Amino acid sequence: MSLSIGIMYAVAALFTALGAGLLLSLTRPSAPGKVYAFRMIGIMALSLGIVLLMSASAMWRWSVAA
Repeated sequence: MSLSIGIMYAVAALFTALGAGLLLSLTRPSAPGKVYAFRMIGIMALSLGIVLLMSASAMWRWSVAA
């Protein structure tokens, strides 16, 4: 695994954890604006983490196959 793929995995883990943390924090009652912002940012961060994870995995497979 190259350094760039490792960095992609680390960033993917960071954004996935951040998104999951924001969404899990919505279990406590909060103001409507905070709920809206945490839901929006949490879903986007979680999605970014998942997409980066898929991209890093694909790059790793392509680099091994070549």
